[in-house]
Amino acid sequence: MMKKEQYIALSKLFLYPKGDYQEDVATCLLLLEEQYPEIAPGFHRFSDFIAGSTPYEIEEIFGITFHIQAICYLDIGYVLFGEDYSRGEFLLNMKKEQANINHDCEPELADNLPHVLQLLSISTDQELVEELAVKVVIPAVEKMLEEFGNERLRLRKKINKRKQKVVIMEDVVNGNIYQNAIQALLRVLKQDFEGVDFEAHKIEASTKGFEAAACGSCSFINNKTINTVRT
Repeated sequence: MMKKEQYIALSKLFLYPKGDYQEDVATCLLLLEEQYPEIAPGFHRFSDFIAGSTPYEIEEIFGITFHIQAICYLDIGYVLFGEDYSRGEFLLNMKKEQANINHDCEPELADNLPHVLQLLSISTDQELVEELAVKVVIPAVEKMLEEFGNERLRLRKKINKRKQKVVIMEDVVNGNIYQNAIQALLRVLKQDFEGVDFEAHKIEASTKGFEAAACGSCSFINNKTINTVRT
């Protein structure tokens, strides 16, 4: 069974930044340098920004990225399913899986990205871990990264100006730094689960849920995380 402590370290990047946040980022950098040396260089832009910023600046860019005028959201059920009823079913099953490992997600939802990453790390159910990673987490993180594309960011800024929203803080030069953290997470996931054929089984993200034809038979069976979907 593969080591999974890396997902605890990565999960802390996406928790609201509090007192130890800079230390958590530095710890994550060390882990990447030791265990994923080819991924670590792409993480430096994020870690350098965090190390050189004040707590207020970090909170501000975190809020813009994930909360206020959000570029993307951390609730992966919403990322994958939007407002479709499938999101409610997914969230219900995620609550069950979090309860199975006695993990308290409050005040966030059970499908909040850092808590899902902690589920990956803590769960001893290897089948669930692999299926959750390849059919849910990887597609969701890929979808999140799409929101950082230049065209989408320009459109979002245009809409915000039309709505006369106040822009609290412009993204740092060359793009939002959380893009680098999300890219690092995606690369770690793909490297760790490269032996699993996630391309053949992954959920197609959609505001209407996922298409049965694309998913085939998603088998988090027996009420594991997502319900069975058959063609």
